[in-house]
Amino acid sequence: MYTLGINAAYHDSAACLVRDGEVVAAAEEERFTHIKYGKRPVPFSTWELPFHAIHYCLEAADIRLVDVDEVAYSFDPYLLLNRYRDAATISLPLEPSAHPTPEEWQSAWDPLFLASIVNAPRHLASGAPLHLRARFAGARPDGPYRWRFVEHHIAHAASAFHASPFDEAATLTLDGRGELATTTYSVGRGAGLERIGQVNYPHSLGLLYERVTEYLGFLSSSDEYKVMALASYGKPTYQDAFRSLIRVGEDGQYTIARVNLEACFGPARAKGGPLEQRHFDIAHSLQAALEETALELTRWLREATGQRDLCMAGGVALNCVMNARIRDEGPFERIWIQPASGDAGTALGAALWAEEQARGGSDAPRRYVMRQAFLGPSYDDAEIERFLRWARLPYRRMRDVAEEVAELLANDKIIGWFQGRMEFGPRALGARSILASPLSADMQARLNDIKDREDFRPVAPVVLEEAAGEWFVGASVSPFMLFVYDVAPEKAALIPAVRHVDGTARIQTINREQHPLYYDLLAAFERRTGVPVLVNTSFNTRGEPIVCSPRDAVECFWTSPLDALAIGSFLVEKPGQRL
Repeated sequence: MYTLGINAAYHDSAACLVRDGEVVAAAEEERFTHIKYGKRPVPFSTWELPFHAIHYCLEAADIRLVDVDEVAYSFDPYLLLNRYRDAATISLPLEPSAHPTPEEWQSAWDPLFLASIVNAPRHLASGAPLHLRARFAGARPDGPYRWRFVEHHIAHAASAFHASPFDEAATLTLDGRGELATTTYSVGRGAGLERIGQVNYPHSLGLLYERVTEYLGFLSSSDEYKVMALASYGKPTYQDAFRSLIRVGEDGQYTIARVNLEACFGPARAKGGPLEQRHFDIAHSLQAALEETALELTRWLREATGQRDLCMAGGVALNCVMNARIRDEGPFERIWIQPASGDAGTALGAALWAEEQARGGSDAPRRYVMRQAFLGPSYDDAEIERFLRWARLPYRRMRDVAEEVAELLANDKIIGWFQGRMEFGPRALGARSILASPLSADMQARLNDIKDREDFRPVAPVVLEEAAGEWFVGASVSPFMLFVYDVAPEKAALIPAVRHVDGTARIQTINREQHPLYYDLLAAFERRTGVPVLVNTSFNTRGEPIVCSPRDAVECFWTSPLDALAIGSFLVEKPGQRL
């Protein structure tokens, strides 16, 4: 049985293919189109489907769309349409935002937004780009597959629990918004998920964070991670102001008061404008308020469910500082967070949920555990070398990739690393990474210059799993870069490049089963330096998604001051450079 999951309603367009309960492939559309986040979350873009990601997933299984049994779209428009007086004949003024918004609408653009989603089955059957169309041939608006609209927060929750290592657990989803819900609470057992509560729009921790992100001069639904990094430089000057906005009630409910941020905090920062201390303080105060609120919600959830373990998803669950606070101060013994917790992961959740529903939604053990996120395209040496020859690039085949690249890294070179299947989710985890030594204090600045990033942005370490606890306080297994840990005080001087201003690092642990070559590289670096840690940042430059193909990797390498590119078994160098 094949189930195709699709996310397309807002941003992070993505697709996932599940076969008999096992994930075959998953990828974000941005990696194929070079449009960051796939598209902007505006009503005019709702009709766009992730055809390239869908094509890849089908290709990975060597099937066509007509071979799929179930298609699961991670948004249910009827949860909103059923509130309208006449859901069959919605109308749209020529200039929606120039007219009063009807009481039952959340936005003046709702009819356009929802009509595009309702018509997604028709668009999937007939709208594929010409160069991909053969894989979609024969599909009709009515199948032959079964189409399911899956509630957005069910897809988030399923992406967390159904991919987790737990047989049963409490599940918390936090994001901007779905159809109605912005926060949901569930209990997962076997293949089932029982929702026990939800918070509805407009009350949303995610939307509050988005609004402040925009106020601070960054792009909302995109740059929230920059605000999290900025927070480390601030003080809780405005924390009481945020506390007065967020009111936590009983049964996991909370409200967020409407506020004019400029009236409350002064003029908004212009994009690219100078960063003042008040901006740092606003970011810090927002982050602290988010953490406090999330802790309260998890305490209620533990009491309400009696569960010892917690699964999390939703865009807010990518906030690794909040996650660490829940880990350290929250009531749960273990926490598992899905690595593509943003909307891309709803393609995974929708597919897993729909397949379980098709199988009867039994309490039988699930078949899949997401132990690694390498679910995207891979390219073998023959494909890579064919492209390098065609492009007439200087390269050589390495005899031992791990040893030779480790030597370059030990000599303070910065390397583009392109190996194996691409990661699913926003974090580079050793398949499409830029790697560097953590030993030099100036490495963070060098990498931020290469990637054209803001100076305050930290870079993250990868560490051998068995050595994590020695280098980072309390660290054990953390394969997805979703938690921060304090750098061990006695090790801080040895790895200054990865230690953030607050003394923490967002770590990735790696074992040999997850990615043998990546593990061997760290081991080889440790033999040379005594340090089982490397800097790992995403293989891209500003405004570009993480690279996917050999062409992407070469273009990024050639248009940035990277020292070398380790791509498959080959090392690419620039003319006149001898490494």
